[in-house]
Amino acid sequence: MSKRRSGVIGEYVAVDLGAGSGRVMLGSFGDENLSLREIHRFPNTPRKVDGFERWDIAALFKGVKDGLAKLPDGGRAVSSIGVDTWGVDFGLVDSDDRLIADPVVYRDPRTEGMMELVDGLISREELFARTGLQFICINTIYQLLAQVRAGEWPEDAAKLLFIPGLFNMLLCGSTKAEFTFASTSAMLKAGSAEWDVDLLDRLGLPTSILPELVLPGTELGRLKPELQSELGLTDLRVIAPACHDTASAVAGAPLEEGWAYISSGTWSLVGVERATPVLGEAAMAAGLTNEGGVEGTTRVLRNIMGLWILESCRAEWDRRGELIGYEDLQRNLDGLSVGSMRINPDDPRFFNPESMIAEVQSFLGETGQACPEDQLILSGIILESLADRYAEVIRCIEEVTRTPIKGIRIIGGGSQNAYLNQATANAAGVPVAAGPVEATALGNLMVQAIADGRFTDIAAARQFTAERMESRLFQPR
Repeated sequence: MSKRRSGVIGEYVAVDLGAGSGRVMLGSFGDENLSLREIHRFPNTPRKVDGFERWDIAALFKGVKDGLAKLPDGGRAVSSIGVDTWGVDFGLVDSDDRLIADPVVYRDPRTEGMMELVDGLISREELFARTGLQFICINTIYQLLAQVRAGEWPEDAAKLLFIPGLFNMLLCGSTKAEFTFASTSAMLKAGSAEWDVDLLDRLGLPTSILPELVLPGTELGRLKPELQSELGLTDLRVIAPACHDTASAVAGAPLEEGWAYISSGTWSLVGVERATPVLGEAAMAAGLTNEGGVEGTTRVLRNIMGLWILESCRAEWDRRGELIGYEDLQRNLDGLSVGSMRINPDDPRFFNPESMIAEVQSFLGETGQACPEDQLILSGIILESLADRYAEVIRCIEEVTRTPIKGIRIIGGGSQNAYLNQATANAAGVPVAAGPVEATALGNLMVQAIADGRFTDIAAARQFTAERMESRLFQPR
């Protein structure tokens, strides 16, 4: 039976880096209480360098350090720190562990044509059987191929490090890769923590640069002495949580038996947690992907464009001075009917357009629907379209896994959107439980607490947090 150690208070730091912003979070697991608070938040602003859109690692690391410097009492009560980030992206370092160039953003168009190029070298059926991942141009394998084929491979590249690995290197000198993050790359053997070297050889990709893989909960080292001195901290342990933010979010979700999850944010990840991957023709046709989870689980899911569409429209309305605040948006949407007007959230036109509003209206016009200008109507169309897409994916997962889904747990920032939560319950015909909002940070902290001996396993940690968190239920209507 899963247990937790009573009388033990564990305090941990989660560095949660998203595609829009980063945060340093402080979490404490007491004998009866759970505490989670934001210490520092900072922007994540990509920039154009050498013709590519790149992440600014130096600016992000400064944000991390600024947050660590704000820890109460110099972080003396803190046991460890763990970093999670968005998936797929990577940087190359030289033999002296120096970053050669800032990582290219996954939305950069350099991967155009790479999926078709791989199709000519290996069939999709074989590729899916080997990796278990859905075919999406942002996967690391396509990014790596784009860089090699463009002749832009640096001669001094010694190792490939994923985004969390770059920060772990800066924090403690580790040059390892964590399994759940690596599982988003399409370079691992399905359901294993092992690189598919044969696959990479066949595609002409370098394998000598691949880092050692470790599992969630592995201690990577201690905070560098120079950082201890600079930030006024002790020699904190650096732990690899589930370094992929969705893997951390699912770990932090109090999933009931037979329930699916939706990690709702820039992307929406709709899936279930299973003991083994789901492979085969039906899973491939459904666009499902198999990514690693905590304690050997597999996250069988589908990526959906998510709230990126709405947020991009809101950014445009904001620039025009027309933006409706979130509270007013939710209140005005309640009771609003957009009829049958819908977009396909996964249409490639919504990936990174110059004007998202124009693309939404263009889709509606091209499909014989009305083209409203009203901000509320367009917002409602986007949210109802997301809900319908969620329900469609849920039905696909039920069919492929042959397992009925009894309910849906929505986690992450998008779980605060009551309109979308209710629309999802209506479309899927099952109850929707919303929360925790901070599932990613919670999952990160929980894995650190397990590594510290605070909990015996993820089941015990989930039970502890579930009893102490708020959740809102939406019944289908």
